[in-house]
Amino acid sequence: MAQVLEFKLPDLGEGLTEAEIVRWLVEVGDVVAVDQPVVEVETAKAMVEVPCPYGGVVTARFGEEGTELPVGAPLLTVAVGETADGRPAGDGSGAGTDGASGRAPAAEGSGNVLVGYGTSEAPARRRRVRPAAPVVNGRSRAPEPLREKRPADAPSARTGRTAPAGGPVPVISPLVRRLARQNGLDLRKLTGSGPDGLILRADVEHALRAAGTQDRTDTTTATAVPAEASAGTAPVTRVPLKGIRGAVADKLSRSRTEIPDATCWVDADATELMRTRAAMNAAGGPKISVLALLARICTAALARFPELNASVDTEAREIVRYADVHLGFAAQTDRGLVVPVVRDAHTRNAESLTAEFARLTEAARAGTLTPAQLTGGTFTLNNYGVFGVDGSTPIINHPEAAMLGVGRIVPKPWVHEGELAVRQVVQLSLTFDHRVCDGGTAGGFLRYVADCVEQPAVLLRTL
Repeated sequence: MAQVLEFKLPDLGEGLTEAEIVRWLVEVGDVVAVDQPVVEVETAKAMVEVPCPYGGVVTARFGEEGTELPVGAPLLTVAVGETADGRPAGDGSGAGTDGASGRAPAAEGSGNVLVGYGTSEAPARRRRVRPAAPVVNGRSRAPEPLREKRPADAPSARTGRTAPAGGPVPVISPLVRRLARQNGLDLRKLTGSGPDGLILRADVEHALRAAGTQDRTDTTTATAVPAEASAGTAPVTRVPLKGIRGAVADKLSRSRTEIPDATCWVDADATELMRTRAAMNAAGGPKISVLALLARICTAALARFPELNASVDTEAREIVRYADVHLGFAAQTDRGLVVPVVRDAHTRNAESLTAEFARLTEAARAGTLTPAQLTGGTFTLNNYGVFGVDGSTPIINHPEAAMLGVGRIVPKPWVHEGELAVRQVVQLSLTFDHRVCDGGTAGGFLRYVADCVEQPAVLLRTL
């Protein structure tokens, strides 16, 4: 007889306690292989495809799409071994069994919880099998009824995507599909503005505005509160602090509560830095970004002032200094502000940093960053100049000890070599944890960064 195993929502790491079901990747009756992704969930940090550690037949699913589940809650049950009619819990090709022997996979499964951390075997071909009623906690639970097969051109209520006879709808982002599904928008009727007709979020929002449909965000639901009966009282809108917005709020509040921060800033002449970048890009090869040059300057400055590449262990009352620089950078996305982390930034040159920034930024905008790519930073670089502002006082990315902020680089009057000239000027600001160092160290770090911006040869002398 088949053994029915319950797979619970695993701990996705970094203190996350719940996740929202975005999309089921399997249905009741499907045959799944060990480590095959079965559900796509959204945490406060990223979209994650969760693999099942068991191979067999899906007998029940728990939770509809859009439902938020706590870690440890049941996700689905899998029949492992032989089904009620004596056949192995797999398809005729032996998928779901242990090779040619036909034995059922071990009940303990693989133990893996995230895609990419487990085996590399390909998912088994799915086949409808009508399962016996699963047993959960000693009780028989009726499985979900098998759904009738949809016509090829019918929209999928499970995935929010449609499958037109002429081919799939050109949508990559699950956030775009979800936004369209929430507002009842047929993606087959849209023409994408992205590469090769790719449908972007902007296309969906434009269609919703044109149709007069109230826009809904992909992570929060705005709840309108009726106006009071008294005349002259305006309606109020309440937006729940949950998902990524809630995670950001909690982290910023914790930073302000726990860290005694201070900020210093300086204006710098970035004319020579911009000329250096232009010369590097004119030499051929991959283009170098300004952010990559600033990151290279940061890692050199942290080598000279390691006090700022640190965190504070409040329980042990110790300052923890890190030998490696894992550089976070702020990236604005449709889901909100996220901080991807470039691992071992101190070992990378400007070309490697440019490529890694581009890769992580694209993943952030697509909503495919993993929790591991969003955590573990030791220092953060925040280029808020892309928003057209000159300066800011950054809030430290807890539990780090410092953040460098960079404003826009714009032509301004500047005294250069004793004469007034128009130069490319940028404001640099450093917010630091006053527990890890005093103003002299912070000022020395910021001054070294400014010197490298004004005279890139200063950086070359330290390499």
